[in-house]
Amino acid sequence: MLVRCASADDPYATIEVRNPNAREVVFTTKISFKDRSGFTFMDGTHQVSVPAKGTKSLRVAVAGAGGSLDQLDHCEVQPTATADW
Repeated sequence: MLVRCASADDPYATIEVRNPNAREVVFTTKISFKDRSGFTFMDGTHQVSVPAKGTKSLRVAVAGAGGSLDQLDHCEVQPTATADW
C-alpha cells in the first residue's frame, strides 16, 4: 500500500491499494491523521473496490470531516487493507 499524506496544496490523503487476487475485491482501509504530539484528531475507514491484479487510488479529505490542515503533522495507514469480499 502506498500513502501520500495531505498538504495545504492538496487537502486529501491518497491511499493506493493493490489487489494480488485473481478476482475483484472490496478492501477496507484505515487512516489516522495526527498532530505533532501524535494525537489522532481524525480517523476513519474507507472501502474501495480493486480489480483483479489491479491497483486503485482512494482520496480521503482532511478538512470537512472534523479535521483541520493546520493541525496535521502526519498520517498513518494500517499497512494491510482488509479484503471484505
